[in-house]
Order: sequence, then C-alpha cells, then structure tokens
Amino acid sequence: MTDRRIRKVVIAGGGTAGWMAAAALSKTLGKVIDITLVESDQIGTVGVGEATIPPLMTFHRLLGIREQDFMAACQGTFKLGIAFESWRDVGEDYIHSFGNTGQDHWSAAFLHFWLKGRRMGIAGDYGEYCPELKASEANRFAHLPKNGLNYAYHIDATLYAAFLRTFSEKLGVHRQEGRIEQVRTDPDSGDITALALEGGKTIEGDLFIDCTGFRGLLIEQTLHAGYEDWSHWLPCDSAVAVQTESTGPAIPYTRSIAHASGWQWRIPLQHRVGNGLVFCSRYIDDDAATGLLLDSIEGERRTDPRVIRFRTGTRLRHWKKNCIALGLASGFVEPLESTSIHLIQRGLIHLLQMFPHQGIAPSDIDEFNRQTAFEIEHIRDFIVLHYHVTRRDDSAFWRHCRNMEIPDSLAHRIALFRESGRVFKVSTELFAENSWTQVMLGQGVEPEQYHPVVDMLGDDELRRFLDEIRQGVAQTVARLPAHADYVASYCPAAAP
Repeated sequence: MTDRRIRKVVIAGGGTAGWMAAAALSKTLGKVIDITLVESDQIGTVGVGEATIPPLMTFHRLLGIREQDFMAACQGTFKLGIAFESWRDVGEDYIHSFGNTGQDHWSAAFLHFWLKGRRMGIAGDYGEYCPELKASEANRFAHLPKNGLNYAYHIDATLYAAFLRTFSEKLGVHRQEGRIEQVRTDPDSGDITALALEGGKTIEGDLFIDCTGFRGLLIEQTLHAGYEDWSHWLPCDSAVAVQTESTGPAIPYTRSIAHASGWQWRIPLQHRVGNGLVFCSRYIDDDAATGLLLDSIEGERRTDPRVIRFRTGTRLRHWKKNCIALGLASGFVEPLESTSIHLIQRGLIHLLQMFPHQGIAPSDIDEFNRQTAFEIEHIRDFIVLHYHVTRRDDSAFWRHCRNMEIPDSLAHRIALFRESGRVFKVSTELFAENSWTQVMLGQGVEPEQYHPVVDMLGDDELRRFLDEIRQGVAQTVARLPAHADYVASYCPAAAP
C-alpha cells in the first residue's frame, strides 16, 4: 500500500500568511512534521495589513507569544475599534468598537432597552454605554481586570512577518530562499509533488500551503481551484498606500474616511502612520486617487505611494488536492473591517483541527471548504452592509452602492433588524450581535420596534438601569491613562 502520511509540509511564500502558517504548524506539530518555507527576497509582499481584530490574541496564546514582546517588535499600538467618517452621509461619523454595549437580558439585547429609552427621551447615544467606544473617543487605554476592555492591535505587517520568522526558525522551520520557477504535479493524481526553484533546487513535499498572494501560484495557476468574483457587491478594485511620519500621539482606533469614490485608512503605529485609499477605478483613476490621498495625509512622507490591484472574491475551493490556500491566495474581501489576518488565522485553526497526518481524506477537504466558505461569506455580508446602507447621494460611486443588488442573506439581516431590532448570530460567525447593531445604527438603520420584555421595567427602573450603565462607563474611562502614555510604558519599541 502507498504510504499517504503527511511528513513534509511546504509553505510557498512568506509575508504575514506564510510566517503565520510556519509559526502555528511548528508550534503545534513541529515534532512530527518537517516544515519548509520558500520565499524570495526579490518578491515583495503587499505589507499593508496593519490593523487587526481581537481574535489575534487567541492565536498568540496558542503560540505562547508574550504581548509586550510582540508589540515592541512590531511597533504596535492598541486598537479599540474603527471610526467610520462620512459613511452614513458626508460629515456624519460613528465608531464600530469592540466589546459589548450595555447589559443584555436573556430574551433581548440591550439595544431594546436603549430604544425605549430614546423614545422616552432618557437615553443618550448608543455609544455612551460602551467602554471601548468612549475610551476611543477619549484616546485612553489600559488593560483592565476580566477583559474589561476588548482590544486588538495596529502593527507593522512587515515587522510582524519578521517576528514570526524568528519565532518559527527557532522551532525548526527551514527557510529556503528562491523564486519558484515551476510547480510540479503527479501525472496520475494531479497532486503537487514539488516546487522547482530558479537555479535547479527542488523542494519536495506531501502537503503544500499556498501563500503566494494574489497570484495563487499553486491553488489557481496550477490546480485551477476557481474564483467567485464579488466585485458586483464590493466594487472597489484598487488601493494606493503610503507611509508618513507621526504628527502626534497615536490614537487607539483606526480611521476609515469615506470619499466620493472609496475610502481612506489611517493607522497609527509607534513610529509612523500607515495611510491608504481604497477606490473603484471605474470612478477615479490612479493619478487622481494618488493625488487625493497625498492631499489628505498628515506628516512627512516616508515612502512613495504605490498602487495595488485586487479583485474582491473568494476561491471556489480553498483546499484542493494536497494544497491549501491562505491569505490573499485564498481570496480578498478588502480591508474595511481588518479581517485579512483573521481569515489566515481561521484557515490555520481549521487545518490544525483536521490535519491529515495519516493522509488526505476527501471528507476533510469538503469540511474545510464548507467552514471557510461560511465564514468568509459572513464577513462579505458585513462589509457590503457599510457600502449599501448609506444616505450618501453625492457621487456616482455611492449611488451605485445604494442601488446595487445585495446577497439575500444580507437583505434578510437588514430587514430583520429594521423591523424588529433583532440580530441572530450563528456561533462560528466572526462579527457579534453588537457589531451588527453598531454598524446598522451607524449607517442609519433604525429599528421600528423594541422587544416587549422591556415594558416589564417601569419608567423609573429603566431610567436607573440606563443611568447606572452610562455612569459606570464614564467612570471606567476617566480612570484610564492616555493611550500613548500607556504604550510608552508597556511596550516601547526601539527607534526604527
């Protein structure tokens, strides 16, 4: 019988995806498999995925990474959420923060108590009941007991890959320098057998992980896994990025600033600021987009602007034969909610949970693809929500977004929230009920009714309930130090 056991894993490509894969596999399975990562110093990485979301902490706990070491190495700052500026309409802003808002009842979310309070004139803005949101506005941060503040990070993606490379090589990962010249396959099974590098070296393997970015050298160019295009729902297809010097203390949130043909990000690190403009080339060309970005940045430029092309969508199969795609090789749902690194992490978790040590089984492939498709479609819907539910009517781009057809799954969520104020979350979905609620309200969707359980509280009880939460949030935030001061004492990075 043929020995089908997986002994050699080959990772094609470095960057964030490649070195996250190397780190996770070497930490968990490094004693039973051989891991080689192939990358070329001649091939650059996209390197702009600098904002993260809270689940990254789970990944670091799995690896045993000390937070202060990681943040110092990556020039990191803390992130409590994203400020969406001019998304609902020009000049109207809101924050999608991490964590929870208020206190839920088992039968109804806090939103319903807030809705009645608003109708009675006794409730403040929805964000006043969320400590992460108010801390963002106050530019304050600290670690609190019992995860009192939910947070993520702003990081330098290039430094993060370097940090994970050092981590992985200490655990035995072999890095092979070289450009991949050919992907060799078995003529009978179609499985990938080896990567042939320029210069004649061949890297053989049993399982291959494609981290070659948008090219999808293994999963698409070799195995033809197929691609589902989502540009009819997510029309932006380009980005221009540039780094600038910091002009002031780093704030604890990402800024997402809507423009006439896309949106601009601003991500503060300890040593610099990451800037970019995501845009739709049908409505603005490269030169105009670059000019718009350069006219709106703050601080002296550290890099020249560079344009990045992409096509929103997903592989039809993320695992095909003996190849698994991670990162940009698996698809792209644009960086609006900082989900790219999270999707790499989820792909790795699924792989570790069903690692095919005794040989690849079709059932494992099918389940991996099923779970991956569900998660990425949920993220897709959440991002489409930002574009579609808007009052902006000032440009052809926004009129297109307002009037475009949307996935049935998203249309149902919007209708459910508008009619009843309800959000039902499946356990494996990324974005929690509070995230959907904050963005729905922020974009202008107001529920038509609240849950009747709220009427069990008398008016005075409801007033006390709301006041106590709001006062507790205000008191918590008032005790926090300035974010920049906390970073300087907790995880100061060396000068670049």
